Amino acid sequence: MSFSLFGDKFTRHTGIARLMEDMGEGLRTPGAVMLGGGNPAQIPAMNDYFHQLLTQMQQEGKLTDALCNYDGPRGKAVLLEALAALLQKELGWQISAKNIALTNGSQSAFFYLFNLYAGRRADGTKKRVLFPLAPEYLGYADAGLDEDLFVSTRPNIELLPEGQFKYHVDFDHLQITDDTGLICVSRPTNPTGNVITDEELLHLDMLAQQHDIPLLIDNAYGLPFPGIIFSEARPLWNPNIILCMSLSKLGLPGARCGIILADEKVIDAISNMNGIISLAPGSIGPAIALEMIARGDLLRLSETVIKPFYQQRVQETIAILRRYLPEERCLIHKPEGAIFLWLWFKDLPITTELLYQRLKQRGVLMVPGHFFFPGLAQSWPHTHQCMRMNYVPDSATIEKGVQILAEEIERAWGEVAR
Repeated sequence: MSFSLFGDKFTRHTGIARLMEDMGEGLRTPGAVMLGGGNPAQIPAMNDYFHQLLTQMQQEGKLTDALCNYDGPRGKAVLLEALAALLQKELGWQISAKNIALTNGSQSAFFYLFNLYAGRRADGTKKRVLFPLAPEYLGYADAGLDEDLFVSTRPNIELLPEGQFKYHVDFDHLQITDDTGLICVSRPTNPTGNVITDEELLHLDMLAQQHDIPLLIDNAYGLPFPGIIFSEARPLWNPNIILCMSLSKLGLPGARCGIILADEKVIDAISNMNGIISLAPGSIGPAIALEMIARGDLLRLSETVIKPFYQQRVQETIAILRRYLPEERCLIHKPEGAIFLWLWFKDLPITTELLYQRLKQRGVLMVPGHFFFPGLAQSWPHTHQCMRMNYVPDSATIEKGVQILAEEIERAWGEVAR
């Protein structure tokens, strides 16, 4: 049996496939320490809220309505209207429901958008997606129909007190060329928890408009919901920006509901793609979101429950890390948002891929850093010195995993000494 070129590309093993396989295997393995996946926390207050909300929606027949009817290819129309009104009221954005489309999760949205703006054109040219600040989300790396679809730029690294550091866009070396079809940045960033500054974002927006290309902002963890962002940051949108949002990090990853906010022409294109590929987005997530907006709970819970939970959890996790890993062994990217810590084992005598394998043998799952640099043209030792760590589990689980991590790092240094 042989596949098409499409089949060959999308059936090979990838970083995102390995991550999801590890996560599924770990969930089935008693005692496994899951520090690698992107599943949001089971926040008790949010779980109770969703249980009560779904119970009431079922009693009122709203769940049955959502399950038994197709929405249109742009998604549930009443949610699009409600969400547009909310964003206009809260952020002052001049948008309407015509500026919004839903997808079956943000991963689908990025597949659509990357291939809309990058790849082979009718005139024979080829466009690419530019990531101005690597590292970036590993789920992007294999989402192109064409090979060699992505290019990224190494960051400037600012060393900070207390063994922390922060990535910044290196505008001096950022190259927007004739083959750049789209600029993409996540804010906050998966994997690092970095939040590019307002000034950096405005600079990228200016460059995108100057070159007449869209700026795509992955806002899965950002403002105004789910609000997992701990630094000062102002949300940004204009007709040249494509803003992607999600219900996953509210605590609803199984709902598979992505949200695209963009110019009407982009939304029309997404609607057509939805119709061809999936007929229509799923209805359960949008029905829940509509109820949350109607009750005034979407932004309230983001600010008063979700953000404080993660902010406390990340502080506890850093304290645990520092009990086992001093600054000379491990630098930590400044935690400004998202649900991950990005660890830099500077001068580690083994690669983090090998460290990952050793940790996995001991039941600890993390993600080695080299997967997060799609399109980086030149080799860079830094890519093999970093790992992504999810800080969602409870403190006891995290401490167990960190203790094993510290033991394996000392083992690596001990091998060099021998």
